[in-house]
Amino acid sequence: MEQKGRRRLRSSTVILGGMGALAAALTSCGSEPDKRCVDRNSYDIVKGYRVVDSSACNSSSSSSGGKKSGVKGGKKSGKKDGETVDGDWYYDADVSSGWADYGTFDKSKAADRGGFGCSGSGGG
Repeated sequence: MEQKGRRRLRSSTVILGGMGALAAALTSCGSEPDKRCVDRNSYDIVKGYRVVDSSACNSSSSSSGGKKSGVKGGKKSGKKDGETVDGDWYYDADVSSGWADYGTFDKSKAADRGGFGCSGSGGG
């Protein structure tokens, strides 16, 4: 059976595909690494760290790298009422069923997601 020729793409298909590629390239350049708020005291060797409400991470005592103030547990924190959650941001982790693993607490060591037009190691 003989082929009649290659199928030509419509110009609108080419333009839309090009716009999608351009959008992906621009949004990936300089973007923040993926982060989850986790309880540092909840580490499980199989599951990793329990993901908790971001309010546990946003209540840090200072931005100078000091120890975060504890947040009392509740429904969203995954802890019983009265227990303290040691919330901290966990970057570029694999997240599954409310648990995060294989990430880092050091934002500068998080994967660089540079795209087209990005130079150097990025920053943030």
